[in-house]
Amino acid sequence: MSEKKKDSFYRITYREPQDGQIVSIKAHNVTDSTLGLSFVSISDFYFDDSSLVVNPAEEDLKKHFADVKTLHLSIYTIVSIEEVGFDTKGLAFKKDKSNLVVLPTGDQTPKGN
Repeated sequence: MSEKKKDSFYRITYREPQDGQIVSIKAHNVTDSTLGLSFVSISDFYFDDSSLVVNPAEEDLKKHFADVKTLHLSIYTIVSIEEVGFDTKGLAFKKDKSNLVVLPTGDQTPKGN
């Protein structure tokens, strides 16, 4: 892996389902999840070990995600996904749902007319 590729990562901010706390984690891979339409798959977590200053919050996250291979988050818990670093190519989902058309169901005329 080139040095530029190592510097490129995503910062995902989401709301923890158990306690509602806002958590921010870094990862190299963000893709569409195999769990379905409303999930995002996050893997290859990134923790900055080059700093001399120890960040207790990041150390807690490192322990929490030590055995996690892939994190599947609901799109409803995600606050933001930021692409950080050099040589970024953007998010590319295999099953892009951006041109999904939702057809109206039932009678959509306003009542009282």
